[in-house]
Amino acid sequence: MTENNPHLTNDTDEISLKELIVKIKEWVAYLKTKWKLIIAISAIGGIIGFAYASFQKPTYKAVMTFVLDDAQGGGGMSGAMGLASTFGIDLGGGGGGGLFTSSNILELMKSRLVIEKTLLNAVPYNNNGKFENISLAEYYIRVNNLRESWSKKPDFKDIQFTPTTDRSHFSLQQDSILQTISGSIVKNNLTIAQKDKKVSIISIEVKTEDQNFSKLFCEQLAKETSDFYIETKSKKARINVDILQKQTDSIRGELNGAITGVASAMDNVFNLNTALSSRTAPSKRKQVDVQANTAILTQIVAQLELAKVNLRKETPLIQVIDQPILPLEKEKVGRLKSLILGGFLAGFLSVLYLIFGQLYRKLVA
Repeated sequence: MTENNPHLTNDTDEISLKELIVKIKEWVAYLKTKWKLIIAISAIGGIIGFAYASFQKPTYKAVMTFVLDDAQGGGGMSGAMGLASTFGIDLGGGGGGGLFTSSNILELMKSRLVIEKTLLNAVPYNNNGKFENISLAEYYIRVNNLRESWSKKPDFKDIQFTPTTDRSHFSLQQDSILQTISGSIVKNNLTIAQKDKKVSIISIEVKTEDQNFSKLFCEQLAKETSDFYIETKSKKARINVDILQKQTDSIRGELNGAITGVASAMDNVFNLNTALSSRTAPSKRKQVDVQANTAILTQIVAQLELAKVNLRKETPLIQVIDQPILPLEKEKVGRLKSLILGGFLAGFLSVLYLIFGQLYRKLVA
């Protein structure tokens, strides 16, 4: 029946709206009685925010942008590869292109393998005016004063990280520390992103409290990724070059020996009676060897040059667009902003606490 009576519905809506207004007025009146408490809590929040901004150290952001060089289109090389394939030679055109897509590069750069290799690279360090080459892991330990926290740990006391590419001699403690540092950097300091899926421009951002470390780590990470690419993506092409080079050297040696054999055989039949043609057979056999080795060498040299062209085509991975330049961008929360934000947040939370506390007391009562 009420559905057919619009007047009753309107009256109910009006009563509900009036009740809501009354309730709001009641809550405002209640909060007014607690204004001193709210202002006090807001002031405390503002002081905490101001103190946080005052004691917080600034961070420095190093940014590098690069484009992924994935020259897998073939183009003019496809014909050369087809020609080489007729001789049974694989020039490595596939070269692991699937591994080095833009999306995979993002994960590769954040992998523990690449981060830890980067941390073991040698970089210059200013030690009270004296420059020395140390690893990035050692640099991180010094700027973050980690050895002070290790003073009560005998196992960590004398641990050093020298620049190296061989980790086979590392102790369990060294591996543990390196893994912890790499995990912390990936979680707190490193951002790698592809700005637009339509373009293959990738950016690396490293944010730390030491601007030199930010810059050096950003550069070394790009270098280590490029080295990993060269080692992995061009491995197949490099093996082909090595094999073809050995075959070329071997055939060239055989050809030189055959040429020498022809000359020796010709010396043995010099001024020989032409009626004794059987004596010329050795020199003719040597000439056949020379012709055969010449033809084989010509083909292999052509294949070797094609393989070298393909190997050059596989590198480099990264074409740098922008690289970090000192001084880096400095980021720090402003004191005024932190004061206002801290005061507002504390005041808002105090209002919520008072409202829900009052509701709870009414329900209990």
